[in-house]
Amino acid sequence: MRDLITYVVFGWYPYICLTVFLLGSLVRFDREQYTWRSGSSQLLRRRQLMWGSNLFHVGILVIFGGHLIGLLTPIWVFDALGISHTFKQWMAILVGGVAGIFCFIGITLLAHRRLFDARIRTTSSFGDIAILLLLWLQLTLGLGTIFVSLNHLDGHEMVKFMTWAQGILTLQPGVSALVADVSPVFKAHLFLGMTIFLVFPFTRLVHVWSAPIWYLGRTGYQVVRTRRNGVTKRPARNAAPAE
Repeated sequence: MRDLITYVVFGWYPYICLTVFLLGSLVRFDREQYTWRSGSSQLLRRRQLMWGSNLFHVGILVIFGGHLIGLLTPIWVFDALGISHTFKQWMAILVGGVAGIFCFIGITLLAHRRLFDARIRTTSSFGDIAILLLLWLQLTLGLGTIFVSLNHLDGHEMVKFMTWAQGILTLQPGVSALVADVSPVFKAHLFLGMTIFLVFPFTRLVHVWSAPIWYLGRTGYQVVRTRRNGVTKRPARNAAPAE
C-alpha cells in the first residue's frame, strides 16, 4: 500500500498538476486576462504591505530560481564545472535559508495583515486566504528541510530529488521510487509544492502572467489624439493599439 501511494503521489500526481497548471494558465490568459482583478487593499496598512510584499517577492524569486536551476540542471553539468555535491548542498542551505527567511517574514506579514485586519479580511475571498496559507505552510516546510539536509551534506539526498525532477520532465518510468525513502518533511514539501501548481490557475497567483514584459517586443505605435486646437500628439512607441 505504501508503495502504491508513493507511485501515485510522486509518479502520477506531478503530471496532473503540470497539466492543470499549463492548460489552466493558458485558458485564463487567453480568455480572461482582461477580467482579472487584483482586489487591491493597498490603501490599508500600507507600511506592513510594503515590507511584507518586498520581502516575500525578493525571497520567492531567489527560491524559485534556485529550485529551477538546482533541480533541472543535469548532474553532468555540475560535474563538468567542478561543482561538488557537497558544495551545492551548502549553497542550497545557505542561500536558500537566507531567501527562505526573507520570504517567510514577508508572507507572515502579509498573512497577518489579511487575517487580522477586519476591513481587509472582509474583502478577501476564500481563494486569497487559502493560497496565502498554503504558501506560508510551504515555506515553513521548506525551512524545515534545512535541518534534515544538514545531516546529508554529501549531497546524496539532493541528487535523488534532481534525478526525480528531471525524470518526471523526461517521462522516465519508475522515478517515484527515488523519493520513497526520503524524510517525511521532504515528501510533504514536494506534495504541497505540486499542489500549489495545481491550484495556481484558479488563484490570484495567475496575475504573474500579466507582467508587462510583453511590451518589450512591441514595435507598433499608439495614436493618441487630443481635441485641443485639433492637434494630434506624436504616437507613443511600444504602446498598446488604440481601441
